[in-house]
Amino acid sequence: MDSESSVPAGNAPEWSVSDLSGALKRTLEDAFGFVRVRGEISGYRGPVASGHVYFSLKDANAKIDAVIWKGVFGRLRTKPQEGLEVIATGKITTFAGKSSYQIIIDSLEPAGIGALMALLEERRKRLAAEGLFAAERKRPIPFLPRVIGVVTSPTGAVIRDILHRLEDRFPRHVLVWPVRVQGETSAAEVAAAIAGFNALPEGGPIPRPDVIILARGGGSLEDLMGFNEEAVVRAAAASTIPLVSAVGHETDVTLIDHAADLRAPTPTGAAEKVVPVRAELLALVADLARRHRDGMLRLADRRRADLRALARALPAPEALLAGPRQRLDLAAAKLGPALARNARVHEQRLAQLDRRLHGQSPAARLAAHAERLDGLGKRLAAARANLVQRQRDRVARAADRVEAVAGRAEAAFARQVQRRRDRLDSLWALASSLGPQAVLARGYALVRDESGTLLRSAAAARPGMALSVAMADGAFGVVVPGGGAPPARPSVRKPSSGGTQGDLF
Repeated sequence: MDSESSVPAGNAPEWSVSDLSGALKRTLEDAFGFVRVRGEISGYRGPVASGHVYFSLKDANAKIDAVIWKGVFGRLRTKPQEGLEVIATGKITTFAGKSSYQIIIDSLEPAGIGALMALLEERRKRLAAEGLFAAERKRPIPFLPRVIGVVTSPTGAVIRDILHRLEDRFPRHVLVWPVRVQGETSAAEVAAAIAGFNALPEGGPIPRPDVIILARGGGSLEDLMGFNEEAVVRAAAASTIPLVSAVGHETDVTLIDHAADLRAPTPTGAAEKVVPVRAELLALVADLARRHRDGMLRLADRRRADLRALARALPAPEALLAGPRQRLDLAAAKLGPALARNARVHEQRLAQLDRRLHGQSPAARLAAHAERLDGLGKRLAAARANLVQRQRDRVARAADRVEAVAGRAEAAFARQVQRRRDRLDSLWALASSLGPQAVLARGYALVRDESGTLLRSAAAARPGMALSVAMADGAFGVVVPGGGAPPARPSVRKPSSGGTQGDLF
């Protein structure tokens, strides 16, 4: 069993996955090469981080992956959009990482007029939503521009028609910015031309146009696609110079017509809209000059007639001066009495002012202050006398109060001294009753040894000790029995008058 399973199942060669994938890739690319595929864009993923674009092309029954490299995507005139039906031209190849095949797109174009119209309608709505087509942002075209800028092809019949029409109507200075009006670079050149005219400085070596004409002859929708590009529309909307669009015939409508400040049906019509007819202007100016001259003549005649009528209505010079002269005489007659009254009034006012000034003179003010000062001095003397009398009265009343208080204090002091003397006597009597002399008078005696120390017990007396015994009426000496020497005769002393105990020996 094992030997049979190790034998190859036939003569088919053995492939690695990479070799097989490479062989399939070469076979597919050799068999098809470049192809044109028509389908609807699905699963669109805009430029990713690498700048490449990925989506699928599908129809009712199948689908194929598609890739647009970064460099190709930047050159495409028609950008891929979700749901747009296109015709893609590219190379069929495989992608080994997914075992799938795909188309590498080199060019892209709308599939038919319907897809192109749908693309333009979607773009128109988006730009209109941004306000690029709003009527309030459109600028008026100057009546008679000094310089006209024309953006068109320098080799076509359009520029000759415009120049011829301008020469017929009103010759003006024309600047032509040559561009391609058809092809892949048409949109970029037209946008650059509009921006270039706007970049010209005022008063520079190249005159700045007062109006721009963007012109192209008629053509199919595909031929006019350059004027439907978003870059051209944005450049027209951003232009500060009024822009007139004259693209195609009267029935051709492009997005630039919506963004321009004025749309002309044809390039010749654009030339007619930017300049008036010089002969008509001259005739109009001549007619206006004639009417102005006739009007001035009629006005002068009317003013002359009015002046004559007013001159006839004017009175004679004497009559004009009679009234003012009479008023002057009347005023002169009234002037003398009026001056006298005025002088009297001023004299009265001067007298009043003199009285007021006299009242405010230094002498009068000093007299008033002196009088006031005298009055204040009198008031001060009276006040001082009153104050002295009040002080004297207060002192007398205070002396009476002091005398009364002194009497009461003397009586109170005497009573206090008597109370203290009585208390001292009672204390002395108490002290005397409690003193040692009073105790001795009751029959007690005080016994002291030779040194005068008081003996408080019989045990303290030793045999032969000489003692002194003090009593109320005197003191005497004794010897404690049991000693060898006879006792000395005691000498009796009476206590001194001071009440202190005297020496017994």
